[in-house]
Amino acid sequence: MILLLIAAAFLSGSLMFSYWLGQLTKKNLRTVGDGNPGGLNLWKAAGFPLGFAGIALDFMKGYLPLLWLLGTEYAHGYRIVPLAIAPLAGHAFSPFLRGKGGKAIAVTFGVWSALTMFEASLAYAVILAVISVFTRLLRGRGHNSAEADGLQVVVGFLLLSVYLYISIYSVALLWIWFGNFAILAYTHRAEIVSWARRTYGRNKRKSQS
Repeated sequence: MILLLIAAAFLSGSLMFSYWLGQLTKKNLRTVGDGNPGGLNLWKAAGFPLGFAGIALDFMKGYLPLLWLLGTEYAHGYRIVPLAIAPLAGHAFSPFLRGKGGKAIAVTFGVWSALTMFEASLAYAVILAVISVFTRLLRGRGHNSAEADGLQVVVGFLLLSVYLYISIYSVALLWIWFGNFAILAYTHRAEIVSWARRTYGRNKRKSQS
């Protein structure tokens, strides 16, 4: 039964609502922005109403399955770990897009909203807001790039682990965080590699000067 529930949670996460909404309006999200088939690109391509709907649906496909599972006997102890990671993996590696899914940001908020009654997701939102303000102050208001946004998502989630540890959440939730972090790092690998190469190149030029 637990394997069936994991498969169902994965299937829920793999439903690419934002991409399909874009298709209905003849917008190919793969050609918009960074090519991510998620709610933010839908927002850019089709405007606020559809973009908000896409983000909300991506959130719900992580939130609703976990909220239901937490009320059953199957989510006790470490069994919650694969059940919580499944919708995240489903979105990131959606079989509906041949394994090339989205970046799993909205789904992440959905999963942690269910797991912690919105506490961790609110903390993550605050962390991202603080990082965004700090970045703008350092680089100027006009600075905005996919690389910077991607790094903020990954670094912000890394900092969330400190909050989870201080708040004395269960070890099972810390394992979920680890799996979630690995997925976010993978889906934002292009931004991480771009930043690493740029930083390495800048440091190399400084050392040669």
